[in-house]
Amino acid sequence: MIITMSVSAERKDIQNVKSKVEELGYATKLFQGERKTVIHVIGVTEREKLMKAVESMPGVENLVPILRPFKMASREFHPENTVISINGKKIGNKEIVVIAGPCAVESEENYLEIAELVKAAGANFLRGGAFKPRSSPYSFQGLGEKGLEIMAKAREKTGLGIVTEVVSEVDVPLVFKYADVFQIGARNMHNFHLLKTVGRFNKPVMLKRGMSATIEEWLMSAEYILSEGNPNVFLCERGIRTFERYTRNTLDISAVPVIDNLSHLPVIVDPSHASGDSKYVCALAKAAIAAGADGLMVEVHIDPSRALSDGKQSLKPDVFMELMQDLKKVAQAVGRTL
Repeated sequence: MIITMSVSAERKDIQNVKSKVEELGYATKLFQGERKTVIHVIGVTEREKLMKAVESMPGVENLVPILRPFKMASREFHPENTVISINGKKIGNKEIVVIAGPCAVESEENYLEIAELVKAAGANFLRGGAFKPRSSPYSFQGLGEKGLEIMAKAREKTGLGIVTEVVSEVDVPLVFKYADVFQIGARNMHNFHLLKTVGRFNKPVMLKRGMSATIEEWLMSAEYILSEGNPNVFLCERGIRTFERYTRNTLDISAVPVIDNLSHLPVIVDPSHASGDSKYVCALAKAAIAAGADGLMVEVHIDPSRALSDGKQSLKPDVFMELMQDLKKVAQAVGRTL
């Protein structure tokens, strides 16, 4: 349940309501907007009792039960779109953001060259994995902290923010030190201990959809992060596992408008992991923007044939440059900018 305080509510009124709710045995979280304050009441089991106790208190405007299982991620809780500001760039407003780079950080020379190329094409953020959870234990697992250091050098050189995956609770402080955005990969969408840990850090989180997860399960995972106090969460649709074999995954393009209807959180699309094949990445990227996505995450590599991870789905820089020009036209057609 949420309690909306009136515009005229004083600080003491807000504190009195908060204290009363806590006296009844419920946890609270306070969200102060530009004009109004909202008190999120967690774990309500006796709705009538709560309403009777606080609805007539000074400063209370109304009480609204949240029927969705995902409370803080729901539009019932937060009707306006969440806009996340990262190094001056905003995710969730009219401007579409593009995160680009290789799947994995392979070497300093290689990564810095790619960083310069994607910036020249118009990308807003750099992607790259320093820790790579792979299906095979014999595949390249990433450079670890050395990879993070290389990414930090690329940020210093280009000014682009860094988005990189954190795969373990113990690595969260280390990744926090270097990254601008925590990435939670598809394999870790249900790693609730990791979700709660990043929720305690003041760093934006990009949460990828699990390969077999429903939209509700995905939003419930976001709820774990939000409930720990981190409001800066955006979602990434990267395709789900179906019976189809011609693509790596099946891009659920319908997830974009569905999320927009259910949740205030921004949602971007990863056409690279969805398709698994560079031949289809551009078409899916343009479809995502047309469907209302707030951004894209695209894999780019100088020489995909020699990439240590996911080369088949990586675009060459010239193809990425051409895609960015095409995306501007699509964005304009749907009232967005790039």
